[in-house]
Amino acid sequence: MLKRLATAPSRAMRALYDWTIGWSRTRQAPWALFGIAFAESSFFPIPPDVLLIPMALAAPRRWWLTALICTAGSVAGAVLGYCIGLAFYETVGVRIVDFYDLHAAMETVGQKYSENAFAAVFTAAFTPIPFKVFTIAGGVFQIPLPTLLAGSVVGRAGRFFLVAGLLRLFGEPVQRFIEKYFDILSLVFVALLIGGFVVVKMMGGGR
Repeated sequence: MLKRLATAPSRAMRALYDWTIGWSRTRQAPWALFGIAFAESSFFPIPPDVLLIPMALAAPRRWWLTALICTAGSVAGAVLGYCIGLAFYETVGVRIVDFYDLHAAMETVGQKYSENAFAAVFTAAFTPIPFKVFTIAGGVFQIPLPTLLAGSVVGRAGRFFLVAGLLRLFGEPVQRFIEKYFDILSLVFVALLIGGFVVVKMMGGGR
């Protein structure tokens, strides 16, 4: 039963995984990683780990560069999210929040910012919680931009360098594990992705 549930997402994930492994050493790969990391911080639903992991496995000696590119793209995207919340919320930001149905959660994020803005940004940057909600809310509630940048750099770098570093240390066993249990891991990935949005909605009281 579990394998049947995992089949649909795993096919798409397998295709993406195989494709990324294939071109991870091309000149376009770093730009693609930067782009998806940038977009995920402001509006895109898929986390950059889906590209970071295959690229780090395919080029383990450049693990630090892969993590650095991913971090830079994500932090740059956080600034875009902040600007959307600060200056374009009524025209652009509200559409993004509508799409994910997270209006109640935005108010809760505002409360978190009033308590400890750096901790709130860092937590969202390091965990599977959708980062875009916090970057847009940062502009809406006008937290200091340096605070957003500091929390983003520490959280995103901590996450991406940790992932890429572990893949550098245990690359071959990890790759064998992924190949062996790919269907189940695809299901887990989708569950984590959905779970991140569920957590944010619960922060808003599920309204």
